[in-house]
Amino acid sequence: MDALIPSGVVPCSIAGVWTKTLGAMPGKGGPILHMLRCDVPHFSIFGEIYFSVIEKGAVKAWKKHKVQAQNFACPSGRIRIVAYDARQASPTFNKLETFILGLPDHYQLLHIPPGICYGFAALDKAPALLANCADLPHSPEEAENIPADSSLVPYSWTGPEC
Repeated sequence: MDALIPSGVVPCSIAGVWTKTLGAMPGKGGPILHMLRCDVPHFSIFGEIYFSVIEKGAVKAWKKHKVQAQNFACPSGRIRIVAYDARQASPTFNKLETFILGLPDHYQLLHIPPGICYGFAALDKAPALLANCADLPHSPEEAENIPADSSLVPYSWTGPEC
C-alpha cells in the first residue's frame, strides 16, 4: 500500500489518515498559504470548503461522517485535533491519535476519511481558524454528532494537555 501513497504524504497510525506539510510563500504584508490543489495526487474531488472559528476553551467534538472525507488546515492560530478510529472492520479499530495544526511550525494538511470520529480545540489565547475542504457537500443525514464527553471515544478534553 505504501507504493500508492503520493510523494510528501505521511501516513499516520490510523488507517487512511495522513498528513502533508503545506507550503507558505513569503508575501508583502504576510505569507501566502497553500492548502489543496486539484492537480496533486492526493486530491479526490471538491464538495465544499468551510471555515470553523475555535475560541480558546471551546471544544468542537465529536463528529463522524459516513461517506464524507475531511481535509483540514489551520491557517491562523493553533489547534489540537483528536482522531479516533471507530470503524469496526479497520485494522486500526479503537486507535486514537492527536495532531497539532497551525502556524508557524505545524502548517499541514490533515486528511480524515469517513468513519473516523474527530474533534478539535484551540491551543492559544487567540481564536484559531480551521479550513476544511471536504470531498462532499455537508448533509446532516450523513454526519453523526457525538457529545464531547461521550464514553464512545476514549479521550478527555479536560485533561492536563488540553
